[in-house]
Amino acid sequence: MAGKAYGFEIQPVPGLENIPPPDETGRSFEENAILKATYYSRFAGQPVFADDSGLEVDALDGRPGVLSARYAGDNATDEANNQRLLNELRGVSDRRARFVCVIAVARGGRLLKTYRGAVEGRILDEPRGANGFGYDPLFFHEPFGCTFGEAPPEMKMRVSHRGEALRAMLADFAAAGVP
Repeated sequence: MAGKAYGFEIQPVPGLENIPPPDETGRSFEENAILKATYYSRFAGQPVFADDSGLEVDALDGRPGVLSARYAGDNATDEANNQRLLNELRGVSDRRARFVCVIAVARGGRLLKTYRGAVEGRILDEPRGANGFGYDPLFFHEPFGCTFGEAPPEMKMRVSHRGEALRAMLADFAAAGVP
């Protein structure tokens, strides 16, 4: 797995499929990531990390934010979420946005540290590209000159919010000699 290059291996929490997920009641990416990491770390003898991520749009006061996956309602499809976003941005010229990811690391129910990654872009008027998922086809990243939906996965991973947060976490783990 990804951690192997850093001298350790990342594995799922033992018995994860039998552990009921916690309710994501946080009001921020940080709160939800911490909630999940501390919860799941009670079931493992090693450090556990969990993330929360989504899209923040400046003109919408940071929405969809923590509701990114269910912006158009519970069990919403990517298409429905994208359509709601486009409807809310109709006639709006400031379409600055960012993907944000926060990873929380916990052990034995106690938070150890959080890591934040973000990538800036803007929301287009219509989707472009079939790569990725979620809001990727609407998210235009200026340095690429295309949407995340048009960018190859390896190109996107070099700048992605998840990649940035994960690289910071793995570097800390390696420097600290974790596990």
